Amino acid sequence: MILQEQEAIEKAVEAITGDMGALWITIAAVLVFFMQAGFTLVEVGFTRSKNSGNIIMKNFMDLAIGSVMFWALGYGIMYGSDLVAGGFFRSSPSDQGYFFFSATDWYNLFFQTVFCATAATIVSGAIAGRTKFSTYLIFSAVMTTLIYPISGSWYWPFDDDAWLNTAGFIDFAGSSVVHAVGGGAALVAAIMVGPRIGKYVDGKAQAIPGHNMMFGALGVLILWLGWFGFNGGSQLAWGGDDTVAATSVIINTNLAAAMGAIAALLLTWVRYGKADISMTLNGALAGLVGITAGCGAVSAVGSLAIGLICGLAVVFSIEFIDKKLKIDDPVGAISVHGVCGFLGTVLIGLFALDGGLLYGGSAKLLWVQTYGSLAYIAWAALGTFVILFILKKTIGLRVSEQEEIEGLDIHEHGVEAYPEHITSQNN
Repeated sequence: MILQEQEAIEKAVEAITGDMGALWITIAAVLVFFMQAGFTLVEVGFTRSKNSGNIIMKNFMDLAIGSVMFWALGYGIMYGSDLVAGGFFRSSPSDQGYFFFSATDWYNLFFQTVFCATAATIVSGAIAGRTKFSTYLIFSAVMTTLIYPISGSWYWPFDDDAWLNTAGFIDFAGSSVVHAVGGGAALVAAIMVGPRIGKYVDGKAQAIPGHNMMFGALGVLILWLGWFGFNGGSQLAWGGDDTVAATSVIINTNLAAAMGAIAALLLTWVRYGKADISMTLNGALAGLVGITAGCGAVSAVGSLAIGLICGLAVVFSIEFIDKKLKIDDPVGAISVHGVCGFLGTVLIGLFALDGGLLYGGSAKLLWVQTYGSLAYIAWAALGTFVILFILKKTIGLRVSEQEEIEGLDIHEHGVEAYPEHITSQNN
């Protein structure tokens, strides 16, 4: 009798813990969903006012297209075990059909859907102000259906079919799986689309200031908040030790963001003689991206170190890409997500409490982290090149010179974001 009561209590506790975990993942997914608003505000604020409506539409449609395509195909590609109908399109465990999911699949589907939309929207800012809306929509569909799901399948199913998982690769919440993939795609897209008119004159980079730093700052604050769900939710459970682990992840995330912002602020103060607003905001994002891979594997001190390194690196990277490589990235997406996603992944090889070089580990983890992250970047770059090459030869990538000068809001959407307040100074 006592044993039966004990078993009943254990089952009840297990059920409650499971429900709490599902609730936490759902709440975290809602926070990540809201990050789309943050990305939109950052991109709008960092670019010209005449393209604001176009940027709003691109980010909005990333979420809309990604939600449908990832549900229909992407999730199955990411978690299916075999490249046949039952596995490729992810039928339920009882093989009921292509679009049937188990109970645990439903909240994981939502969580991964908003991650997928994040990977796609990273590219938007890097090619802002000169890209055809129709071209971008097709790219977004391919990104959410194929490029991101295939990259995710290399690690996040956490089974023997995920080759990076079996190699010992660590990417807790997606410095590489999400951000380096988005950054690699952004790099190729920015190169293929080309710079904005007037960005490079006589071989020299010209500043094209964003029209609203208030929007940029608000967007970064929203992203900072949403990142607690992005990383904390990736614990995928709540209760007991999982609660301690998830809250530790959130603390590490916050510390890295804070240190990234401080590092970028101090560096620009020294280099420019003034504390640069956009670089400081990107410094916070760099810290967030950098810690995303190792937030569950490093200490608080390690988080500060990763934030510091990424906050410094993003400043040098943005300058190098703009002035030396002459690649036009209006929001710094390549540096924030690509460079810092790679750095954050690799730095686990140094700062991981279990296996990091600074904690008595060997170079094996450092090597695995390096080639794993490079594989993600290479895959995203290749996939992006193929789809954009096809689009370039068919419908084209860029709007006309006149459309770019007059603004994409009018020519692509027939309306201005600021119809009563536009001035020649903020165009």
